[in-house]
Amino acid sequence: MKKIIYVLIIPLVVASGLIFAYREIKKETSEKSTPKPLSAAEREAALKKWEATPDGIQYKKWETSVEGKKVLAGAAKLRKSIRDSLPMEAVVTSLALPPGSRLGFGVMVRINGDDYILSFGLQQSTEFQPLHSLKVNDKLLIRSRFVSYAPKYSYPIVAGDYVERDSKILYKRAPRKGGC
Repeated sequence: MKKIIYVLIIPLVVASGLIFAYREIKKETSEKSTPKPLSAAEREAALKKWEATPDGIQYKKWETSVEGKKVLAGAAKLRKSIRDSLPMEAVVTSLALPPGSRLGFGVMVRINGDDYILSFGLQQSTEFQPLHSLKVNDKLLIRSRFVSYAPKYSYPIVAGDYVERDSKILYKRAPRKGGC
C-alpha cells in the first residue's frame, strides 16, 4: 500500500516542480524583455548621434529649407483641431497622391487654404469602397488622430479617421482590437 502511495505522489511532486520552475523561467524572461525607458540625457545623446548620420543631416537640411518650413507650418496649423478631435472642413483637390508615394489609399485635400495628403492606409477589399465615389471639389468634414510629415513629401500627411460628405458618413476607422 505504501509503495502505491509513493508511486502516485512522486510523479505529482515532479510535475508540480516542473510547472513551478517553468513559471519562474517565464517570469524572468518577461522581465528581461521589457526595456527601461531612456533618461532625458540618453535620449538627447541618441538624438545627437542620429543627427550626425547621413539621414539625420538630410532631415535637418530639409527642416530648415523653405519646403520643410512650409510643411511643418501646415502640420502645426492642424494640431489644435486634431488634439481636440474637432471636425475640419476640407475640399478634395486631387484624387491621386503625389507620384512615388507609398501611403496606400488617399486623396489630396485643401484645409484652411493649405494642401494636405489625406491618407487612409493600405487598401483593403471593401473598406474604402465608399471613398472611391469622391470627386474633385467635393466638400468633406474630416476628423483625424494625427498629422505627420516626411522629407519625401511636399505636404503634411493627415490620417483619415472619419470622413463625412453631405451629412453622410463615407468612412469611419474601426477601433483597434485588443488595444486601449
